[in-house]
Amino acid sequence: MSSTSPQPYDQRRRWQALGVGLVAAFMTLLDISIVNVAIPSLDRSLNATPADLQWVLSGYALTFGLVLVPAGRFGDVHGRRNAFVFGIALFTVTSALAGLAQSPTWLVAARLLQGAAAGLVNPQVIGMIQQLFQGSERARPFGLLGATIGISTAVGPLLGGLLIAAGGAEHGWRWVFFVNVPVGIVAVVLGWRLVPHRPVGKAVRRRSDPVGVLLLGVGVTLVLLPLVQREQWHGPAKWLLLPVGLVTLAGFVLWERRYARDGPPLFDVRLFRRQSYALGSLIALVYFGGFTAIFFIFTLYLQNGRGYSALVAGLAITPFALGSAVASAVGGRIVNRFGRPLVAVGLLAVVVGLALVALAIELAPHAPVPWVTAAPLLLAGIGSGLVIAPNQTLTLSQVPVPQAGSGAGMLQTGQRIGSAAGIAVVGAVFFSMVSGDSWSRAFELSLLVSAGIITLALLVAVVDIRRHRAGGDAAADRS
Repeated sequence: MSSTSPQPYDQRRRWQALGVGLVAAFMTLLDISIVNVAIPSLDRSLNATPADLQWVLSGYALTFGLVLVPAGRFGDVHGRRNAFVFGIALFTVTSALAGLAQSPTWLVAARLLQGAAAGLVNPQVIGMIQQLFQGSERARPFGLLGATIGISTAVGPLLGGLLIAAGGAEHGWRWVFFVNVPVGIVAVVLGWRLVPHRPVGKAVRRRSDPVGVLLLGVGVTLVLLPLVQREQWHGPAKWLLLPVGLVTLAGFVLWERRYARDGPPLFDVRLFRRQSYALGSLIALVYFGGFTAIFFIFTLYLQNGRGYSALVAGLAITPFALGSAVASAVGGRIVNRFGRPLVAVGLLAVVVGLALVALAIELAPHAPVPWVTAAPLLLAGIGSGLVIAPNQTLTLSQVPVPQAGSGAGMLQTGQRIGSAAGIAVVGAVFFSMVSGDSWSRAFELSLLVSAGIITLALLVAVVDIRRHRAGGDAAADRS
């Protein structure tokens, strides 16, 4: 066997490849939330304007969402190793550049490129699971990926607080970016050795779809821009971009249907004919709208409203992270037994947990917040672990392997749009009520809004369960 021949993916090697992918996913998803607690330190160091700070936070999410589907399709057609390794290498370099930034403009540019690199990497991880694992055995790796998503989102403020405390108030924010560099270097080396190189099936040259890429990119940009710039773009005119963006995305769907007659499109919209993919994608979009906003408002409430340090703010969210980690691993193992009802139970637990957090703040307004919210946040975290990983497994269960990357990319694009919309809506409620001593009231109400958004995802799950049971009953009657 020549040194360039692909090695067979035995049981041990495919789990090693998955391990590299999970580390990369954790690192890229962590950078969505870890920067939030670094904003005060960053502001003091670079004298950034509010617009600069907003772009540091939202620019990453914007370019992340733009790249996901094209990157996933590239991995489907040309193999995942090149996209994965290039994405991690770019992420590592841009992390170093962000940490070395001497001006707000420098930092914003690095963050935009860093987000694009993250968008290159993440669809390859999900596509790799689809490629290396078959049928029901995908439940466990998807469970681990779900735990990675949940932990990276929840633990970001804690890790950021630790790094800032170690690096100092003036330049501690730089270590939030520098920490990615050694991890990224190792991931590049191991990724080149372990991640599958060749695409699934016979490698064939396929026409590119530049019109599809353009329509999707413009549509996602028009939808995300007013959401991520809601605090900086004053006046209602910015919201006109939303309907234009939705019309552009509708044009993308029509174009892809037409393009599919002559060859493989950027994204096969026929995937949405599969109930598991369509309803699972909708659940993910709505759930991330409520889920991501929780940490945004909680961090602001703890640091700005109650005067806690970045480290304590991060520690306060730890119960959610722990609950999510354990439940994700368990949920991944049992999802094939229980199906969508497991997701519904998880969504209900999240809603109840968030309502109990709001109740705890109301009943004990002067008690230490980390203590009174620990138990309900643990419950919400357990529920979240039963949502993300099982829903991802069920959503992608019927996606053909040659479309795994683009299917995963579209699923994650919906998650990014949901996150941006949720933060915009919940953040608007929060900031509209913050004044003087009203921090607790603003937090309680905005938390209930998040719970309401997640309740919508629960309703979608119930609809899916009822339709599935109706289909099963009809099949039984016919037999």
